[in-house]
Amino acid sequence: MLILTFYVQAAGHVNINFGYVQVSGDTIPQKSKKDTLPATRTKLFSADTTVKNQQADSVVRVDTLVMSKDSVDATIKYHADDSGVLVVSTKELFLYGKAKTDYKDLNLEAATIQYDQQSQTVKAYGSLDSTGNPLSKPQFTQGEMKTVSDSIFYSLKNAKGLTKNTFFQEGEIFLNARLLKKINAEEVFARDARFTTCNLDTPHFAFRSRRMKIVNNKLGVTGRVYPEIESVPIPMIFLPFGLFPLNRARHSGILFPAFTSSEDFGLGLEGLGYYKVLSEYADLTTRANLYSYGGWNLNVNSKYIKRYKYTGNLNVTFQSTKTLNRGGGSKEEFNTSQSYMINWSHSRDNRARPGSSFSASVNFGSTKFNKSLLNNPYQNFNNQLSSSINYSKDWRGKANLSLNLNHSQNSVTNLVNLNLPTLSFNVVTFYPFQQKDQVGSGKWYEKIGIGYSGNFLNQLSFYDTAFSFRRMLDTLQYGAQHNIPITLSLPQLGPFNLSPSVSYEERWYGQRTFKHWDTVNNKLDTTIQKGLYTARQMNFSLGINTRIFGTYQFKPTSKIMAIRHEIRPTISVSYHPDFVSKYYYTTQVDKSGRKVRTSRFDGSIIPSFSEGAFGGIGFGIDNLLEMKVKDKTDTSAKAPGKKVKLLDGFGFNSSYNLLADSFALGNFNLYARSTLFEKINISASANLNPYDADSAGFPVNRILWDPKRFKFGRITGGNVAISTSFKSKSKDGKDDKTRQLPVDPFMTPDEQQRQLQYARSNPAEFTDFNIPWNLTLSYSYNFSRAIKRDYSGWETQSSSNLSFNGDFSLTEKWKLGATGYYDVTRNTLNQLSAFITREMHCWQLSINVTPIGLYRSFNITLSPKSGILRDLRINRSRTFSSY
Repeated sequence: MLILTFYVQAAGHVNINFGYVQVSGDTIPQKSKKDTLPATRTKLFSADTTVKNQQADSVVRVDTLVMSKDSVDATIKYHADDSGVLVVSTKELFLYGKAKTDYKDLNLEAATIQYDQQSQTVKAYGSLDSTGNPLSKPQFTQGEMKTVSDSIFYSLKNAKGLTKNTFFQEGEIFLNARLLKKINAEEVFARDARFTTCNLDTPHFAFRSRRMKIVNNKLGVTGRVYPEIESVPIPMIFLPFGLFPLNRARHSGILFPAFTSSEDFGLGLEGLGYYKVLSEYADLTTRANLYSYGGWNLNVNSKYIKRYKYTGNLNVTFQSTKTLNRGGGSKEEFNTSQSYMINWSHSRDNRARPGSSFSASVNFGSTKFNKSLLNNPYQNFNNQLSSSINYSKDWRGKANLSLNLNHSQNSVTNLVNLNLPTLSFNVVTFYPFQQKDQVGSGKWYEKIGIGYSGNFLNQLSFYDTAFSFRRMLDTLQYGAQHNIPITLSLPQLGPFNLSPSVSYEERWYGQRTFKHWDTVNNKLDTTIQKGLYTARQMNFSLGINTRIFGTYQFKPTSKIMAIRHEIRPTISVSYHPDFVSKYYYTTQVDKSGRKVRTSRFDGSIIPSFSEGAFGGIGFGIDNLLEMKVKDKTDTSAKAPGKKVKLLDGFGFNSSYNLLADSFALGNFNLYARSTLFEKINISASANLNPYDADSAGFPVNRILWDPKRFKFGRITGGNVAISTSFKSKSKDGKDDKTRQLPVDPFMTPDEQQRQLQYARSNPAEFTDFNIPWNLTLSYSYNFSRAIKRDYSGWETQSSSNLSFNGDFSLTEKWKLGATGYYDVTRNTLNQLSAFITREMHCWQLSINVTPIGLYRSFNITLSPKSGILRDLRINRSRTFSSY
């Protein structure tokens, strides 16, 4: 049905009412004083229908509509700012001035729209300004496809159409065609087409083709295609045809490789593969790296997910490395090795089975795998691999069970440790003497609580370079640890909190070790006995803690309003009898006859108890220091001020054994942490031994105290860590939280880590030009006093390193950055990577250089930003080995 009532309004003309009933539109019809329609028109209505004229406030009798054969099957909504003309004799409708029409999923906007009811065709035209230049162009939208053209011809019957000089967007592709023929709702043919991913009216680059076919949301196919740079065609560079995938949903397809060059690996293709959609819940990605010297890398990755059930990712990589031997240590021309890596992550949704959870993070493979990876400095220097598979079960908050399978390996020592499995069972503290229906505060004994925690461990160890199943079984260790704490909640005694406790702990061991000195060969021999052995210990303690506050007020004229000091002292009295002295013995450890005390259970999977009874005092003090300054933004007299933390915490803790005949005073643990200016994070700790040492470094029972030099004890270990980050204000005014990319909830942690590693390896492709500059620095220093392997004395082991990361904009379009790792102890720069990138609107030029590292490399990449053309890149890379 077309239009029953139409309203016409034009400049310089009077309003005319054709006597139609309005079905849809933006204007209200007015009744004319003189009816200019033929008398036959009233036959379209019956006497049972009435229409009320809103201006004349009168009622007109009309007939029931009889649908004609040439009517459309849905309502057409229309609007025209200027005027509208209906020619009844030819059944044509003309809309002038920012005309709009809506029909089903079709939307048309133009300066002039013409509709022919008999043929059900629509024509739309644009308008020109006073100088003859285009002022507006018709816009046609159907579903997700939107076109802008000089003129549009469209048939409502068969959904066919023809447009001239058309611009439209399909996904990330922008298309311009001299002629565009739409044969149905899904397929379009283009003549003299130019397509690009640049959204400018005059794009920086494009591809030209005389013929093109587009299947909506599926595929674009062209004939002979050649590039165009800055509107300059380059016909000598062409392809016989072009295929452009437009399917936004998951679909299988080939993954194109990137070219690389390395002196050690040769020429290569990296990333050649295939993506396969296995089902609605899983997919499979296969990639391969091929090198001319004969090396290769095969990666198989599968991701699976079922909403509200589970999600996971399996990644398997096989690597055959064949590199040029440039060291000269071997007669072979190439060095060859094989390695593998298995990564599996799995997480079950808590809603699938409430009360239990299951998760896995497995990283298992050859210890030399990371070292053999090309152009990946972060993994090249990663010497640790670890895995865990966890299952937990909770019984309504009363008890819980945790089952863990753990694995760890070191690529330097080639040692692999497997914990198969580790079981933990805990019973939450319960009160056996408490009445179910308690009235009042209850008796003191009703507040006695009992709990339980138990750990069962198993461990296997082997070297992956000399694996032997029988030897691995010889390293099998198992053990268990049981702890039963008994607590009593006492009421607060003034400003003091009292917390008494009693605990019983028992440990089971699967082996015991005996060491003795071989006087014939002058060496220390070790004998291991397998079996089940037990040891136990009890502990009684009473803890007291409180808080002390102090404030110093400054003068009203001072910028500092006050300094607040909070002291949190703790003191505890504890006692545990000596149940384990029988497991200790004295043995000679070197030629000089030096003897040490050692336990039969040293070296077990569960550490041994400390020898001797303890009855003493534990004490410590924790401090918080902060100040309040005047807020510059608030000048009122009663302004509350701004709090600034000077020290987040600093203090010490130690103990004194009243029952010991020597070394009664325990070591002091000193610590401090602070955040200066809300930018610099500082943390430090140290271990102070209060006793003196002999010439070999072994402690002697003599307090080291020199009041003249204010010296107390010996620092035997410590660490300092300082980190800070600075950045300029963003140009767009967005904060860091707004700027962060949204996290895909269905992306596994391994996938996120691999994406992070790729971003770190290619920083030039992930720069933010809205931040003019940023800098991150971190420094750490660690040292400790450790006994030598031959027990001949003690030595100081220390490490110090500095890492940095930052970038800054040379201009609005150029950015330079670098990241590195400097070993201060060895005075060497272990890793340095630098990049420079150029913002080119729809393209990006990135240069990454790694002059220092295990593999020195550089690469230059020129690629479009569009994801659909990510494989269309110009890449030049070279890699050099550092060994």
